Amino acid sequence: MLTVLPIRYVADVEASRDFYAGLGLAVRPEPGAAVWVRLTADAGAVGVHAAAVSQGRPPGTTELGFATEEPLEEVAKRLERDGYPYQLVEENFGRSIRVTDPDGVIVQIQHIDPDTVRQSAATVAGDPA
Repeated sequence: MLTVLPIRYVADVEASRDFYAGLGLAVRPEPGAAVWVRLTADAGAVGVHAAAVSQGRPPGTTELGFATEEPLEEVAKRLERDGYPYQLVEENFGRSIRVTDPDGVIVQIQHIDPDTVRQSAATVAGDPA
């Protein structure tokens, strides 16, 4: 089995570990915690998105994102508790939270709504929804 494991190179491993654990990822104990930590989620995937309909993201752009079934308000409570400002955004797939990690990288936590996705896809395809 192949596991997707993107690697973020960071200035402060401990600060980044705490940030991503606060989003809901689990810290997996491994040797070398001062320089490396693996955080796990229930599942993973790689998304491929047409840049032409991405609201300004050029081809070649990579975004660190997470999809959740958890209400975004619960994620927002943890971010507020931990002192991370965030933005709740209405998207063409549902809603998302955008928050900046300790290295200044914008991270997106998505709550995908299938009905909104269908309507958006129909609009892109030129079909009246």
